[in-house]
Amino acid sequence: MIALTAPERLLQDLGVTDPDDIDLEAIAWTMGAEVRYRPLDGCEARILGRDDRAIITVNQRSAPRRRRFSLAHEIGHWTHHRGRCLVCRADDINRGGENRPVMEKTADRYAANLLMPPYILRAALCEHKRFTFQTVKAIADRFNVSRSSAAIQMIEARYAPALLVCHGPQGRKWFCRSTDVPDHWFPQTDLDAASFAFDILFDGKPDCLSPRKVGADAWFDRRGADRYELREQTIRTDDDEVLTLLLIEDDHMLG
Repeated sequence: MIALTAPERLLQDLGVTDPDDIDLEAIAWTMGAEVRYRPLDGCEARILGRDDRAIITVNQRSAPRRRRFSLAHEIGHWTHHRGRCLVCRADDINRGGENRPVMEKTADRYAANLLMPPYILRAALCEHKRFTFQTVKAIADRFNVSRSSAAIQMIEARYAPALLVCHGPQGRKWFCRSTDVPDHWFPQTDLDAASFAFDILFDGKPDCLSPRKVGADAWFDRRGADRYELREQTIRTDDDEVLTLLLIEDDHMLG
């Protein structure tokens, strides 16, 4: 039996069985937190609390899905870091940054499990046969989250042996991998010219419509990587950022 996370237990206690039933404002209210939307400068959200009451303020200038994740992130802080005054910048509410404070990673994980509870996500994933960015978009739309948030949660759900890597012009910003993938498959900091991601980021090529075969040595600076192939699908998520899905289909890479 799979142990439930704290957000899953909360949602099950509230009788939630469908993503459309995840009402964050109502959930915050049951926890003693009032939600307000105001213009904020320099941060995405903040929480001020005393005893068992709190006020969560979310930047109303942000995109709807960004606001939604920010609110879930602050609910995570209220659950785990009560008694502190916290102001969260855009880089703190990311799920991807490799060097963020532990508190922010904890709040992000809580938010992900609140917005995409595994007990509902697993059922939704059964409707899709392949791990592609098309599937990621379908899951993101179903749970009303960003593509990067959906992809990370799918990676952590072990939907398939895979890595998710984000790059900008200065190199790798962050990455995550499913627990099926051994730690020694560590993506390179800089994009290799042999990768599709390089062409998309630097040469303005269009997004990959589907995962395509590429040599593993285009992504991993590891002895013997040239003996393997994997599948890469890269999309542009911003003017100066690309997101890559690396699918490992060779069992020898997982040994």
